[in-house]
Amino acid sequence: MNKKNRHELIKMIISENHVGTQEEIKVLLEDYGVSVTQATLSRDLRELSLLKLRDDEGKLYYSLSEAASSHFSQAARSYIRRVARAGFMLVFHTELGEADVLANIIDKDANENILGTIAGADTLLVVCKDETIASDYEKDLLASI
Repeated sequence: MNKKNRHELIKMIISENHVGTQEEIKVLLEDYGVSVTQATLSRDLRELSLLKLRDDEGKLYYSLSEAASSHFSQAARSYIRRVARAGFMLVFHTELGEADVLANIIDKDANENILGTIAGADTLLVVCKDETIASDYEKDLLASI
């Protein structure tokens, strides 16, 4: 199967199933007669810009990319547990090991109002263009988390 058809099959699998691991996707692909290496599948998922979201029980699952909300996508919001602001900087608290995932989502959005991110294990520093933007983002996030 060529790459384009494999990508379409992966998108169909993601949209029809609640899968949380690459191994689950690999098994479902094999059910369709498609065998891929872990490296190929990982590259495919990255190229498809799949997101990992958190369901109501807190379990992560793959999802197709979605339109961003007013400031942060639903994918980004699903990782944020607490938010605080210091001037033009925001500090996001996540579950352990998720700050870098959140940083990647925010960086990929390429929001011109965000100058950069620095991730620790469960804390993410987001540097905004100015204090007004940081304040607006903080208010938006506090209303939704």
